[in-house]
Amino acid sequence: MSTYVLVHGAWHGGWCWELVRERLEAAGHRVTAPTLSGLGERCHLASRAVDLDTHISDIQNHIAYENLRDVVLVAHSYAGFVAFGVADRNAAAIGRLVLLDAFVPRDGESCWTLTTDEQRAWYADVDASGYGVPPLPFFDPRATAHPLASLMQPIRLTGDLSRFRRCDYVYAAKWEGESPFAATFERVRADPSWTTHVLDGAHNLMRDCPEDLLKILLDAA
Repeated sequence: MSTYVLVHGAWHGGWCWELVRERLEAAGHRVTAPTLSGLGERCHLASRAVDLDTHISDIQNHIAYENLRDVVLVAHSYAGFVAFGVADRNAAAIGRLVLLDAFVPRDGESCWTLTTDEQRAWYADVDASGYGVPPLPFFDPRATAHPLASLMQPIRLTGDLSRFRRCDYVYAAKWEGESPFAATFERVRADPSWTTHVLDGAHNLMRDCPEDLLKILLDAA
């Protein structure tokens, strides 16, 4: 049995992992899918104080208080920042990293600095609160506004990937227009410390390609 912690991306919640979580649990693994502060069923905690450090602490505390060990940490999209922050601060609990169409940050980078101009225009179009970035109209009805500060705050990292037994990156091939993760994928594909995969699906691979993704996740464990 392996232990998976599934971390959702921006505007989503733990609910987005339903299909993959069911399949992993059916295969006999322990799976958790926590929701980050200010999102999903925790949207009542939204405030201008919720930033990247808050979300890193969410997952770090989840792992600590659930007493999880040798975790396969799976992160989608924005949560690449969260996963790297957790792995940097709590490396002893993390065995493997799997990033799904996600940012792979270096020290001092932020979502704002790594993404495209199109995405930055979206981030800047905050709602009436002044700190929430609304989901796009075609998102799942459960999507909620995302805290702007978490997209702007630079990450602080001290370590490297050599401590982890395996790091996988899964790239989504079906973006309309320029993928904000294309540059990240080209960088990790050239790095021998990463195992890379390409799936024929859109950004939300856990919805578009659950069976193909399941094979990658099981192999990573």
